[in-house]
Amino acid sequence: MENVTLNVSGMSCGHCVKAVEGSVGALQGVKKVAVKLDKGQVDVEFDANVVSLNTIKETIDDQGYDVK
Repeated sequence: MENVTLNVSGMSCGHCVKAVEGSVGALQGVKKVAVKLDKGQVDVEFDANVVSLNTIKETIDDQGYDVK
């Protein structure tokens, strides 16, 4: 398992948290996802043999948020 913290801009409310956690959490290979709204960060624990970091970033981007 790999752990990564992504800096994500545009998240401002509970809906944002649910959108990101729900979409990323639904990806096969993602074990855990947690949004730190106050810091603009998303912590993800995932199996790199199943899902790529790029796919995770694209999933967040598809929800309308910018991954740095």
